[in-house]
Amino acid sequence: MKKVIKYIVVALIVVAFLGTFVFLYKNSQPKEIRYQELTAQKQDISRSTVLTGKIVPRNEVNIKPQINGIIAEIYKEAGQMVQQGEVIARLTVIPDMNSLSAAQSRVRLSEINLKQAQTNFDREKALFEKNLISAEEYEKTEQQLNQAKEEYAASQESLEVIRDGVSSKNATSSSTLIRSTITGLILDIPVKVGNSVIQANTLNDGTTVATIANMNDLIFEGQVDETEVGSLHEGMPLTITIGALRDYTFDAKLEYISPKAVESNGANQFKVKAAVKVDSEHTIRSGYSANAQIDLERASDVLSVPESALEFVKNEPYVYKKAEDGTYAMTKVTTGLSDGVNIEIKEGLSEGDTVRGPRIIEDETAQTETAQAETTETTEQEETTETEE
Repeated sequence: MKKVIKYIVVALIVVAFLGTFVFLYKNSQPKEIRYQELTAQKQDISRSTVLTGKIVPRNEVNIKPQINGIIAEIYKEAGQMVQQGEVIARLTVIPDMNSLSAAQSRVRLSEINLKQAQTNFDREKALFEKNLISAEEYEKTEQQLNQAKEEYAASQESLEVIRDGVSSKNATSSSTLIRSTITGLILDIPVKVGNSVIQANTLNDGTTVATIANMNDLIFEGQVDETEVGSLHEGMPLTITIGALRDYTFDAKLEYISPKAVESNGANQFKVKAAVKVDSEHTIRSGYSANAQIDLERASDVLSVPESALEFVKNEPYVYKKAEDGTYAMTKVTTGLSDGVNIEIKEGLSEGDTVRGPRIIEDETAQTETAQAETTETTEQEETTETEE
């Protein structure tokens, strides 16, 4: 019995040795290198870029007051539509003390002149009725009286405007009423009741009471890098995607390319604008972030192969074309437009030709793990046999 067990142990050792020898021999042999096979076929190729930007109204108007004052009432709020000339807010006037004092002084002076002109006219009228003066002298005093009356009325109106912001003669066009200058949607009203506002002047832009825009006339504003701006021209179509509106894209047309670059993060960027076609079924808000995809170059129905099939020798493109006997021959080709995945082949190949692609990498890890498992199993069997002996 012991001799049988010894023979078995010896046989297992020999099998393990031979197995290891065969495994090492196989691994030492050169493996067959296999490659993917790719077919030259016709398709559309385009080189595109994506512009980042936002959707804004073409014309956005800031409404400012005509006089200095305090917001007394606000009749509208953001999101409402307004017509041209419609009142948005009303002011309480804060008169300038110097202007108010000058206007009051002008009223007093014009009143004095009016009284004097009236006295002169009454005197000349009495003399004229007695035929003691000529008609020319009488008419002159009458003219002076009318001028004094007009000056007094004008001074009164000027005082009312400075003090109250509106005169009795022009109550309908009061400068205390802030009106919309266009028809559109109110985007923002940055003031509240009680806020002080000032009119625009040479030293100040004035306080913005409301921002209004026509939301039916929108544009896409974005930036393009200087390396790609040379491929753009006015009238090119774009496809706009808005992040806030999922699965919704719409068309636009490029209408403006800035002639001057602006440096941004160390790169020169050019501002571009594109007219947006508004869809009535979707609400597009001012300031939406958007991406615009634009085709810089496009080739339709051209012969192409994947770029991975190309090999460059001294900067010249070649492919390995498969012959009828299954071998591959290096063939020089002339390339054209590329989209980063496929590349146009102008010369060197025909439709349906097979070319060599990237190398097929076998899963050597799995083979190694299998061999290790077999060796471990053999070792365990040997240890079991020795224990029994």
